[in-house]
Amino acid sequence: MDKDYLSIRIGIIGGGQLGKMMIEEAKKLSFNITVLDPTPDCPAHSICDKHIVAEFDDKDAIRQLAKECDVVTYEFEHIDADVLNELEQNGYKIYPTASSLRIIQNKYTQKQLLKQDGLPVPDFKSVTSVEDMYKAGEEFSYPYMLKACTGGYDGKGNVLVESADCIQESYAMLGNGKIPLMAEKLVDFCMETSVLACRGLNGEIAVYPVGNNKHINSILHETIVPADITPEASERAMSVAKRVMEVFDGIGMFCVEMFITKDMDVLVNEVAPRPHNSGHYTIEGCVTSQFENHIRAITGLPLGDTSLRSPTVMINLLGTEGKEGKAKVLGLDKALALKGTHVHIYGKSTTKPRRKMGHITVCASIVNEAIITAPKAYSYISVTTED
Repeated sequence: MDKDYLSIRIGIIGGGQLGKMMIEEAKKLSFNITVLDPTPDCPAHSICDKHIVAEFDDKDAIRQLAKECDVVTYEFEHIDADVLNELEQNGYKIYPTASSLRIIQNKYTQKQLLKQDGLPVPDFKSVTSVEDMYKAGEEFSYPYMLKACTGGYDGKGNVLVESADCIQESYAMLGNGKIPLMAEKLVDFCMETSVLACRGLNGEIAVYPVGNNKHINSILHETIVPADITPEASERAMSVAKRVMEVFDGIGMFCVEMFITKDMDVLVNEVAPRPHNSGHYTIEGCVTSQFENHIRAITGLPLGDTSLRSPTVMINLLGTEGKEGKAKVLGLDKALALKGTHVHIYGKSTTKPRRKMGHITVCASIVNEAIITAPKAYSYISVTTED
């Protein structure tokens, strides 16, 4: 008997921009969507079928979400993997799986698994004391990175240890041992990249083109696709991303952030088990967006074509420095007058400095044209406040 796909109910933990963009694709197939998010007017609120207003650590609310849905997914990884594991044990479908989430949530166990399975990663070691940090300096030389194993994002939870004289201060900055830490050898890279990959319920894997990521203050600023690397390096990075999907037995979208060295070697930096900011270019730039493929994957549908339609540049729109309050967007008319430009405003009612409020995508026949147009469009738009 054919499956009635119209009856599928999807639960999403998180109602931010990623959840909203998942819903936009799910609604094209008329799926029913319930969101769990503590913010009553979160971006996903206006387009979901039901909104459970609850904190992300509310286990009873997460259990309620699972009971009301056929499959549960999430838009960020800082959630309780134990309650998701409990739900899986009771027969509920959670994708990506709780087991893959639990490993990925801890940067040290994540790196351990990747290294164990032969994937290329920077040298790293566990840090449980100041003495371990001195040993890391001897082993990796200075500077090296000190990272919180859990909870970090957008550069938060990372400290550059520039010399032995900085060890005490660096250790104190990350909690004086109150949270698990790791040291990682600093990579002399020429490019930060990410590769989006998706795996379906039947094991089918689809891999997206390699993107060149540029950060400002540890927050992603711009993604350029295709990345300006050799075909061999591109093929290697895409092969690594596919292998990561197999290692984690992932279902749905994963983002594999990597370093490309000056010798065009590939090293895995981090893995995110969800659609990712660096994959926003896929909405206009690829045949099938990361959000559509995520919905296809978790509902058992065949994965879509990940081919690049045209060279594409994505730039994040952040809240203006020094401004916090009710959001106000200026300059849309000027930006949208530029050929190939698309603007996404996430619908967050409040803006604050460095908060992700939207993004610009520019598609063009050649990558240099997109590289020139995107910053111009970006210069026209500002996200400020009415105050």
